[in-house]
Amino acid sequence: MPGIQPMTIRLTAAILFFSASFLSASDWPQWRGPTGMGVAEDKDLPLTWGGKDNVNVLWKVALPKTDQSQSSPVVSNDRIFVTTAVNVPLEQHVTCYKKSDGSRLWETTVPNGPWIMKDLRGGYTCSTPATDGERVFALFGSSKLAALNNEGHIVWQHDIEPRNFDVAISSSPILYKDNVILLCDQNNKTAFMVAYNRKSGEKAWEMKRPEAGFNHSTPMIATVGGKPQMLVAASEALQGVDPENGKVLWFAKCKGDIATPVTDGKLVYVDNARGGVGCCVDATGSGDVTATNVKWTYKTMVDGFNSGIIADGRLYRLFKQLKCIDLATGQEIYSETLGPGTPHASPILTPDGRIYYASAGTSYVIKTGPKFELLAKNELGDNSSASAAISDGLIILKGAKNLFCVGKK
Repeated sequence: MPGIQPMTIRLTAAILFFSASFLSASDWPQWRGPTGMGVAEDKDLPLTWGGKDNVNVLWKVALPKTDQSQSSPVVSNDRIFVTTAVNVPLEQHVTCYKKSDGSRLWETTVPNGPWIMKDLRGGYTCSTPATDGERVFALFGSSKLAALNNEGHIVWQHDIEPRNFDVAISSSPILYKDNVILLCDQNNKTAFMVAYNRKSGEKAWEMKRPEAGFNHSTPMIATVGGKPQMLVAASEALQGVDPENGKVLWFAKCKGDIATPVTDGKLVYVDNARGGVGCCVDATGSGDVTATNVKWTYKTMVDGFNSGIIADGRLYRLFKQLKCIDLATGQEIYSETLGPGTPHASPILTPDGRIYYASAGTSYVIKTGPKFELLAKNELGDNSSASAAISDGLIILKGAKNLFCVGKK
């Protein structure tokens, strides 16, 4: 179908960003996968699962005791990594499971950082970990970043300071070449971006961002004009950032905050996921491109605490209704209600034209195209905000209490 080749190119390019790692093409190494945009290479994933007969549920295992389960799973080879936390007294855990059967390989308690939260709306596990195949990098809301090896031993750790975050640390670590990068946008002009060497933990670079306000979004890295850019949904601007040093290359005055940007390699879409205005920007400019490169805006209706997906020139964005929008023009193609239990989880796009709004609660699968077509609705009954991970034809789903593996029986 027309979208297969462009999606494959973007996925291959994203894997090149991890060239120094031991990842394979089937891994799901960080928030929204290898592309940072929810694009999978697996075709023919299960359409139906769960229900009273647990259709296509290959295994289900209990998570450690936890008060929060917002973070999503990541996968490297036959290992699944998840983070959990208990609020009182505070305990932070990284747990590793065997992908093939769900058996627990190890569980490590990560020492608490300096921030003990009074406001637990965000909690200690908003951030999804990242893995380079040799280590897993876990960022916790206590302002602690820890790198663990495949045996579960902590090889380095840092307290993230200053820490004037709004409610919680929500941005997830992302991988680029030899570094793990953190976006630390926060209050009182103390925002910054920092990169640590993945092996040694030494600081590779730091860039102050005094004009940025609080932000809960995770950046993503894409190839634009033949060069990598980190796309950042800052609170008052969409930015293109050099991942080598954190320098802002261009910006447009478009509000971000929660959702991760998505791009087709030239046009970038962002909104703040709290309602308000969505914004599409040509990413090929420099400096302030607000007047020249903003191609269209779209007035969103209500909150949608997930991120978008792009397929075949169409943007799919789930609020209380699913919006399908022409990426080039901003014209709405359709607007449909999925039904009760609409997930907060961010979607997954597969090369055979399916979009999976998959969670451990209620999930929906739709077909890409100019007309709405619901392919399946599924229920596991363990709702959380975590998004799916895809690997070797399997869908890994993290609920509030359990971890699930869905695959064709």
